[in-house]
Amino acid sequence: MADFGFNELHQNEMINYMRFARSKRALRLKTIDSCFQDLKDSRLIEETYTVDEVSDMLDGLQVLVRGEVEMELINTAHTNVLLLRQLFSQAEKFYLRLQTDISELENRELLEQVAEFEKTDFKPNSKVNQESSKPKLAPLNEGGVSELLQKEISRLQEDNDKLKARLRTLESQAMSALDDKSKAERALKALQKSQGDHQKDLQDSLVSAKHDLLRVQEQLSLAEKELEKKFQQTAAYRNMKEILTKKNEHIKDLRKRLQRYESDE
Repeated sequence: MADFGFNELHQNEMINYMRFARSKRALRLKTIDSCFQDLKDSRLIEETYTVDEVSDMLDGLQVLVRGEVEMELINTAHTNVLLLRQLFSQAEKFYLRLQTDISELENRELLEQVAEFEKTDFKPNSKVNQESSKPKLAPLNEGGVSELLQKEISRLQEDNDKLKARLRTLESQAMSALDDKSKAERALKALQKSQGDHQKDLQDSLVSAKHDLLRVQEQLSLAEKELEKKFQQTAAYRNMKEILTKKNEHIKDLRKRLQRYESDE
């Protein structure tokens, strides 16, 4: 069995694609065969032909065969694009960036491995993945990038929970400081009516309460900045920022084009 380093699921996916490609190839070859047969049935009805007549028949056959081959090559290229679209769409859902090496498409050694794989492993009557007639792309619950991504998400979630708990504590302290301030103000007003001598002490208490409130507010602001910094360091934020930047650049370009078109009109 040819070994491409794939697991069983991906091996079956590759076999399914090769089966699809073989069926399309066989259909196109039948069409080319029919072109030759039509020529025999419609034009080769006499025993002798002139050079011009033979040349005319060959030219017509060349146009038909060339059209069929070109159509198959174009269809194959478009089909491969759709296959890449499925893979890239799945990768982007997990913030992965896939890269291709076009030079490997002409690697003779790898091409020979594929040919050998088709001869030895890919049998027309073999029952490969029959339980799933329409296989769907799905993330693997195995190790690797998905597991690392999940761990990173869990770690960030844990940090986020800690920061939220700290924020709740600071908010409680701020509310307590505000309550103390309110009580001090009420006591100050009451004492101002009855005893003017105690005003200085109460004012000092009020100033101290204000200082405590400012200190708590500063701690709360620092905690919020720390939470924002943690979020900005995540891959999701960076990817989102990159996408928004590209969108803005695209919108600016469209506006410039629109202004240029309106100027021309």
